[in-house]
Amino acid sequence: MLRLFLTMLLLVPACWPAIRIVVTVVEQKTGRPVTDLKASDFVLWEDKTARPVQAAEFASKPVDVLLMIDTGLAGGAVQPVISPLIGQLQEKEQMAIVAFDSSAEMIQDFTASRQILTAALAKLKYGNTPRVLDSVFAAMESGFDNATYRRVILLVTAGLEGYSRISDREVVRLARKNGVSVYPVYAAGSGRSLLENLARQTGGASFSLRDLEKSGIKDPAPRIFDVVRGHYTLTVPGNLGLGEKIKVEVKRPDKLLVSALPLD
Repeated sequence: MLRLFLTMLLLVPACWPAIRIVVTVVEQKTGRPVTDLKASDFVLWEDKTARPVQAAEFASKPVDVLLMIDTGLAGGAVQPVISPLIGQLQEKEQMAIVAFDSSAEMIQDFTASRQILTAALAKLKYGNTPRVLDSVFAAMESGFDNATYRRVILLVTAGLEGYSRISDREVVRLARKNGVSVYPVYAAGSGRSLLENLARQTGGASFSLRDLEKSGIKDPAPRIFDVVRGHYTLTVPGNLGLGEKIKVEVKRPDKLLVSALPLD
């Protein structure tokens, strides 16, 4: 009888409610993914309350990528990185292309063909002032209808934001609802803090092309996709829900960028 009781007691924690969170951790200067962290290295904050992390598992998995290309007035500044990003697509992965300036337009639906994706670039036309937040929100609403794997937006932009009607808070809420992580890749511009915030609150990471160049990285595409595919899944006991005031920290002295996307 005692043995049966002890066995049941050991099984109880597995039934306790828990939430999973996608977390991306990269080095601040180089954008290199950090892959050797344990559960004890993480602290999850809900508002001002620290919550224990029960488990942390790192994995590199296929993704479905919505490649959003800035075709605004300064969009040509990031044009050189587009083809190399398409070239990183691996077997089983798919990519779609959305062009955006004052509005977003799907120019190629999800496909595994690099050739088709490259041919679609001929449809790009540069012109109006970009509305980044409006465009990302629109892409999240319906752009992943044919996605299979983890949903990722690669936001390739000059770094300038026009006058979007949608707020960054609304974009984050939709990203958490639809399970979408945003990875901005930008040249410069006044929108840096906005882009970094989008990444931090959706389990993504932001990449400054200028900073990567200073670090000696001539072709950033492989580094970007290493980060996009690799992420931690944290397991936290309790019912966290989709509260907005969520922050994940890593207990290390290194300068790291840490982002989080609740899955449940």
